Amino acid sequence: QVQLVESGGGLVEPGGSLRLSCAVSGLVLSAHDMSWYRQVPGKERELVATISTSGESVNYADSVKGRFTISRDNDKNTVALQMNSLKSEDTAVYYCNGRHSNYHILEYWGPGTQVTVSA
Repeated sequence: QVQLVESGGGLVEPGGSLRLSCAVSGLVLSAHDMSWYRQVPGKERELVATISTSGESVNYADSVKGRFTISRDNDKNTVALQMNSLKSEDTAVYYCNGRHSNYHILEYWGPGTQVTVSA
C-alpha cells in the first residue's frame, strides 16, 4: 500500500542542475519526516538531506550544503530535492525515505533514481 516513487534523475553536466521528486502514497505524509539518501556501488548509503513533518527543520550533509535544497508539499504528497552546481561526486542512486515522526520503526523507501554527473 505504501509507495514512494522517485523521478527526475538523469544525466547532467558538471555545474548543472537537476530536480528530483518523490511521489508518496498510502500514508499520511504530514506524519513522516522525509529524507533523501544516495548510494554509489561499493559504498554505504549516505544521508543527503532531511526535512521534518511540516518543513520546520531541514538538515543537509556537509557535502551538499549550499547546493541542494529539500522541500515538501504535504497537500500534493510530494518531496523534492533541488540539486544545483552538481559535481561528478554527486553521481549516485538517490533514494526517497520516509520515517514516521512518532514511530520510528515505520520506515519506507523508494526504489531509487539514477543521477549521473558527467561531461
